[in-house]
Amino acid sequence: MATTGPIELAQTAKRDSLQEFEKKYQARWQAERIFEVEAPTIEECKGLTPTEIQEKYPKWFGNFPFPYMNGSLHLGHAFTISKIEFAAGFQRMLGKRVLFPHGFHVTGMPIKAASDKIIREMELFGEDFSGFNAQEEAIHPHPHPAPTATEDDPDRASTEKVIIPATDNTASGAKQSEGARVDKAKKGKQAAKATGLQYQFQIMESIGVPREDIKKFADPYYWLEYFPPICIADHGLFGTRIDWRRSFLTTDANPYYDAFVRWQINLLYRLQKIKFGERYTIYSPKDGQPCMDHDRSEGEALGPQEYTLIKMPVIEFSSSSHSIFEAAKDKLNGRKVSLVAATLRPETMYGQTNCFVSPLLDYGVFAINDQEAFVCTHRSARNMAFQGNSAEKGKVTQLLEINGKDLVGTKVGAPFCLVNNGEVYVLPMESILPTKGTGVVTSVPSDSPDDYATLMDLRKKAEFYKIDPKWASFDPLPVISTPTYGEMTAPALVQKLKINSPKDAKQLADAKEIAYKEGFYNGTMLVGEYKGLPVQEAKAKVRESMIQKGGALAYAEPEGNVVSRSGDECVVALMDQWYLDYGEPTWRAVAEKLIAKMETYNAETRNGFEGVLAWLNKWACARTYGLGSKIPWDPQFLVESLSDSTIYMAYYTVAHYLHGDITGTKPGLLPIKPEQMTDQVWEHIFRDGPLPTDSDIPKEHLAQLQHSFNYFYPFDIRSSGKDLIPNHLTFCVYNHAALFPESKWPLSIRTNGHLMLNGQKMSKSKGNTLTMRQGIEKFGAGATRLTLADAGDGIEDANFDEKTANASILRLHTLIGWCEEQEREKNKLRTGEKNFHDKVFEEEIKRLINTTYKHYEATNYKDALKYGFYELQSARDWYREVTSDVGMHADLVHYWIRISALLILPIAPHFSEHIWTEILKEPKSVQYARWPTPSSPPDHIILDAGAYVRNILKSMRDAEVTLLKKMGKAKGPAVTYDPKKPRSIRVYVATAFPEWQDKCVQVVKDAYDAEKDKVDDVKVRSLLTERGLIKDKRAMPFVQAFKKRMGQFGATTAFNRTVPFSELEVLNEIAPYLKKSLNLVNVEVYLADDAKGKGFSAAIIESAEPGSPAFEYWNV
Repeated sequence: MATTGPIELAQTAKRDSLQEFEKKYQARWQAERIFEVEAPTIEECKGLTPTEIQEKYPKWFGNFPFPYMNGSLHLGHAFTISKIEFAAGFQRMLGKRVLFPHGFHVTGMPIKAASDKIIREMELFGEDFSGFNAQEEAIHPHPHPAPTATEDDPDRASTEKVIIPATDNTASGAKQSEGARVDKAKKGKQAAKATGLQYQFQIMESIGVPREDIKKFADPYYWLEYFPPICIADHGLFGTRIDWRRSFLTTDANPYYDAFVRWQINLLYRLQKIKFGERYTIYSPKDGQPCMDHDRSEGEALGPQEYTLIKMPVIEFSSSSHSIFEAAKDKLNGRKVSLVAATLRPETMYGQTNCFVSPLLDYGVFAINDQEAFVCTHRSARNMAFQGNSAEKGKVTQLLEINGKDLVGTKVGAPFCLVNNGEVYVLPMESILPTKGTGVVTSVPSDSPDDYATLMDLRKKAEFYKIDPKWASFDPLPVISTPTYGEMTAPALVQKLKINSPKDAKQLADAKEIAYKEGFYNGTMLVGEYKGLPVQEAKAKVRESMIQKGGALAYAEPEGNVVSRSGDECVVALMDQWYLDYGEPTWRAVAEKLIAKMETYNAETRNGFEGVLAWLNKWACARTYGLGSKIPWDPQFLVESLSDSTIYMAYYTVAHYLHGDITGTKPGLLPIKPEQMTDQVWEHIFRDGPLPTDSDIPKEHLAQLQHSFNYFYPFDIRSSGKDLIPNHLTFCVYNHAALFPESKWPLSIRTNGHLMLNGQKMSKSKGNTLTMRQGIEKFGAGATRLTLADAGDGIEDANFDEKTANASILRLHTLIGWCEEQEREKNKLRTGEKNFHDKVFEEEIKRLINTTYKHYEATNYKDALKYGFYELQSARDWYREVTSDVGMHADLVHYWIRISALLILPIAPHFSEHIWTEILKEPKSVQYARWPTPSSPPDHIILDAGAYVRNILKSMRDAEVTLLKKMGKAKGPAVTYDPKKPRSIRVYVATAFPEWQDKCVQVVKDAYDAEKDKVDDVKVRSLLTERGLIKDKRAMPFVQAFKKRMGQFGATTAFNRTVPFSELEVLNEIAPYLKKSLNLVNVEVYLADDAKGKGFSAAIIESAEPGSPAFEYWNV
């Protein structure tokens, strides 16, 4: 994989000439409206079943997640889009009605947040921003939120879900609830960090917006006018096969789509999929609303992590903290002080021996109500304030601050603890993180390797840590029994993994994961009121009991750092809100059924969906800030940005009938007004509901809308980046499962990895980025498309290599020149009967056609490019070489040029169009061409003969290279001829294998069990002994090699040891080429039997086998 930086093109003449005809063909395709597609008419489908309609009028509908319109598309977008674009081109060649639409997403916070920032910056610096002084700003910066990243910034957030044990708030982590997950989100850098630009107006300038126009973007709806035309133009330069009539804006900016979303939301509400209630959600206090994935500048896909908050009331303050609290008596006002620890393993609390705080952290003492004050970090107190654990929602009241080292030695009560009557001491632990949990950690050394290692270390070094040894004197208490590690899981693992101190981070991390999984899945409770129950059953019961008895509270916080687009660090809030009830068992079961039926193209994608379905639950679907459609029954709220984009693929099927532009201001093909699109009408169109009796839309128009939907739906494929599996793609699955019958469920979803540039992550801050347009302008559409196809097809990250793109310019230009020359001088080419090389070439073309077809069908475009473009040219190069003495056949050259245009058409249509119309003089666009299925299957006998010729030639060349190396060595073996002098070659062809080999093959055959497809080795040895072959040193190595061949090619092929063509005829046919290619005086071909007795090398003659002739050079 390339690891170089961006390259500079030294010369651009070839690229410029390619771009010139690319623009010409793009204009033609647009003028001829080639990519606009309609369903067959109702009349044409009359009397046909849905299956019969698809058989007679096959269709293909592919789509990808519509991009957000706050910037230009970057090359990563182009990569995902290319998967649908290439497929669309291929499916057109199969004679299908191909629908590839494209919408524009504008729902949510990013545009509104960015426009608000521009308003703020205009107040600071004036409408033209002339008041901005970079030097002054560097010294005295104005306080302001970071600018919002635009869509063309590939440095935006991406996420990767992993199902691993979640941790408490130690640096290496600890305990975990069942099936819990940690979403490892790669931080989406804020624009200021990613680009070095501090203000939104600077971001706008960086993407090409003139400074004098930036003030227009203070209106969020201006973004909706500005960026979609740029997106359409970029696609035009790329040559995308999109039906632009079906495009639209989301939100109430398009009243038709707004009506569609209202119907969807109303239907989900009616089906009880949308509910109202108190639940945890990621919340921005600054924005005053839930902060969903698309509203975040950091932490996309992170959700609430629920803990049990263990209340540990102070029994006796340490000597150093006593004076601090005494001095703050008035502030405490009689409140009971408790340290609070967040745990994910409440079932282990019976075994607490102490609790930990960090001597490196400052803690706050926060008023929870008039009776209680909690010791914890400010971050956790802020979360609690939004979860009903403060006198006033959202208000954090800090009474005093204290360092963790001052708390060490404090005696606290530990609820449910069976050690020392539930009274334990606070001990130091330097690895506690302030960014997770409360900064206070309960210690259960029987089941937590971290706790056990730290406790043992404190015991050994009590003086060093300045603690009283009695504080760490309580021994671990057995709480859970496991079949593998007994009653003391943590000590057993510490010993097994040879963990010597709390600093053995890697071993502790491994131990934690093992301890959690073993305890949760195989553990049994040894103590407490749920003694004897499996941990899986006891966990929730213990938590509920502890909360009911006042020893704990429910608590939640974000799984990681989440920052809103407005720059606010988010919390978890417990609030009444509208939410989609994802995870509800019945709904989830239907979603799982959909996934099971759907093609995902690779196991990783399927596993990703199944993993998300295992943890995804209630999802807030309402917000109050940003752009969007109003929730019909509660219009103070807007539908959030991931919830209005789950089934819009269905909208594509009817969009052009409703409106003639993306805003819905121009009428579509049918005279229908937005207000006419009621829920009943949508229900009739998309769910075969009853004909609306109160609708004034003509019945024939309703029939047309319904017919178009039923013809194109379900969609055949959706292509997306893998980072959308945890949210958008799974939401798409859930909503289709709820709203549509099985016959309309998605047929497939394909995901890809991220796109790197020159082997490195694309990043504006590192100057390693390309927008879609920049790539096209730099390399041309054809070379860009070839390089995107070559970048990769799996779910792992792909790579756009600019060296490959640059090389593609030369290859395309050279290939076009060669095709032009051959067609121009075709009268000089050979005609008449085809010779051996002609036949091999023709069959090789057929083979490559069929191989390329299979790769296109499997959406493996890198391999389609390999066989349908590169290897096709290699086959031509070989043919051109082997026929250099007699010339190429005119018919085959013309056939090859035609096939070269067609096989690469899905990937490089501009090239194909030029070959098709300018060189081959075809009257219609190549976009109407069909796949060139061969009239007959490839002749494998001829192909084998061709491969035989190439192998012989290689062997002969390799033999001379080896000899030359031997001659260069002073003490090398004697050589039989001098390759530097005139020489000839004799080739010996065997018609039968040596007798001893045939006997060995028969032995293997007799020991082979066809049903089991297995050779009995014991029987082989017995038969070799019985038939007198065991002492032949050649026998066993040959048998082993033959068995290996059986494994590679199958038993039938291995046992069939005949050559399907005449080696003698083939070698005599290619003798002239061998003479020329190897610069020989003569080529003599003998049957091995005839060569014996002529004075030639008997050992060499003896080495000849069918399919593997022997040869020897000699000087003449």
